[in-house]
Amino acid sequence: MKRLPPFLSLRALEAAARHKSYSRAAEELSVTHGAVSQQIRRLEEEFGAPLFDRRGNRMEPTPEAQRLAGEIGRALNILQNGVAAFTGAVELDPLVLSVGGYVGRRWLPPRLSRLVAGPAGAGLEIRVEDRHADLASERVDVGIRYGTGDWDGLSCHRLLTERTFPVCSPELAASHDIRTPADLLRHRLLHRDNRPWNLWFAKFGLEPPPRTGPVFDDSLLMVEGAAQGLGLALVVDGMVDDELRSGRLVRPLPVQFTSDLDMYMVWQPSSRKLPRIYALRDWLLAELAAEVSANRGVGATVQVA
Repeated sequence: MKRLPPFLSLRALEAAARHKSYSRAAEELSVTHGAVSQQIRRLEEEFGAPLFDRRGNRMEPTPEAQRLAGEIGRALNILQNGVAAFTGAVELDPLVLSVGGYVGRRWLPPRLSRLVAGPAGAGLEIRVEDRHADLASERVDVGIRYGTGDWDGLSCHRLLTERTFPVCSPELAASHDIRTPADLLRHRLLHRDNRPWNLWFAKFGLEPPPRTGPVFDDSLLMVEGAAQGLGLALVVDGMVDDELRSGRLVRPLPVQFTSDLDMYMVWQPSSRKLPRIYALRDWLLAELAAEVSANRGVGATVQVA
């Protein structure tokens, strides 16, 4: 023969010869009695020879069929051992997660004990880096990114819709009259390249001022600068909840807007670690949902489309 018979037919033959019963073979393979009988008939037609003789309630394999079934059984054991070894290696490999500075240094640390205690934290390797890691060339399994969800060749899941608003120190807010978005044009603004002020002013039909304030390449440093009274910082919902609760920062305006960028989890669809990736995704979604529920009502807001 130039080709092997269908794998399902060979499995049916092996199980039926071992049990000497089509019914018990069907139970083992989770198919019907008729399905096993059909697979055996297909083999008999392909081989041009009978494979079983009925003897009462037993289906007795012919000597040739019994020998073939034994060889198939040994081949199945080799396949099962190979799959088990592959699966074990996947479980032992680290699941590499690349996150930005805010997520890695601020949001994730208080939740590490819960993450490690569950299946999502098994063998997790966390890399904190303020850039988009290349998942293919840098052996990274999962990335947390801000964007519009259109990364070529990657699967993604939206974790959080970004809502943006300005914050400042309570001293700055008390010493300056800030009542409308236009009032911000008269004050020093702290800048972060991935969250430009021109988007904020555009939402209110305002021309942004020249970029003259300090520029930060780290969100946490920018937030600290705002808490120390250096100026107003543009932040996202959930980023400064602790500072708002403690009073180190305040929201001078009760408005926020939804930007065009959301927080996504991305991964390669061909990854062999998909079950672990999905476990991590579900954990992140549950943690973010709990955070949104807990923080509901932290600072009255008016949503701007």
